[in-house]
Amino acid sequence: MSVLICGSMAYDNIMVFEGRFQDQILPDQIHILNVAFLVPEVRQEFGGCAGNVAYNLKLLGEEPLIMATVGRDFDAYRAWLERQSVQSRFVQQFDDCLTAQAYITTDLDDNQLTAFHPGAMDNSHLNQVPADAGIQLGMISPDGRQGMIDHAAQFAAAGIPFIFDPGQGLPMFDGDELRRFVDQATWIAVNDYEGQMLRERTGLSFAQMAAEVDALIVTRGGEGSAIYTGEDCLEIPAVEPARLSDPTGCGDAYRAGLLFGLGQDWSWADTGRLAALMGARKIEHKGTQNHQFTRKTLAREFEQAFGYAIDL
Repeated sequence: MSVLICGSMAYDNIMVFEGRFQDQILPDQIHILNVAFLVPEVRQEFGGCAGNVAYNLKLLGEEPLIMATVGRDFDAYRAWLERQSVQSRFVQQFDDCLTAQAYITTDLDDNQLTAFHPGAMDNSHLNQVPADAGIQLGMISPDGRQGMIDHAAQFAAAGIPFIFDPGQGLPMFDGDELRRFVDQATWIAVNDYEGQMLRERTGLSFAQMAAEVDALIVTRGGEGSAIYTGEDCLEIPAVEPARLSDPTGCGDAYRAGLLFGLGQDWSWADTGRLAALMGARKIEHKGTQNHQFTRKTLAREFEQAFGYAIDL
């Protein structure tokens, strides 16, 4: 199935502070905060929601299409996509800005300080969803504000079913705008924190949102996920990972599982469980695009985790 993923492409600059933020910050001096953290370990990873979701779909043997805007420094990322055989023909490059950049510092307690520069992502509205490219399934993930609004409307106008995954972009929208996304989307995917914010801003309960779309998916980390369809709520258990290396990108791996299951016309029980398994496999590795699996290995691990087999 041809899937178009609209969203960010970013370089993740990940740093580890070998101490605790709380030991470096004086609570009564926060109003004049001036601190520096020594970070002996730094690594740059390929990231961004669209890139991460596409990477996971490619591991499943699919042919995902990324629609994104990137900057003059994108050549290394483009070369990586080519090595993974991920298509980038709908990725538009701008030479007057940088690709989006995330600067993430983590301490020994896994607290994080993040600075994000959107860069070329702010040009996302200059891309348009192609109505004549055989796209059968779409996804709106965090991107430039106007781009998310325009692309949702374009998917709806073209009759292309899509997942609305606002992620960390959700605070950019007010209640009326979010209700419009709910009206246009076929499915909604959020984590528990985003779900609470979505409820507060739209004034809609999960049940009311589920009545407007085919399904509302709420992920809850190690507590599993819930899939609301109409008046029903299906609980999906989490999969215990072999090790906890890095949670960044787990939600994107989960969403790739959702897209795969939707493309295969699977039940929500099977789709949600595959998504949970993919999230667990990602958390075992540092970075968002460094893990590996195949359909064969996932099928075997699925049966081990859930006690029954699926046809992958």
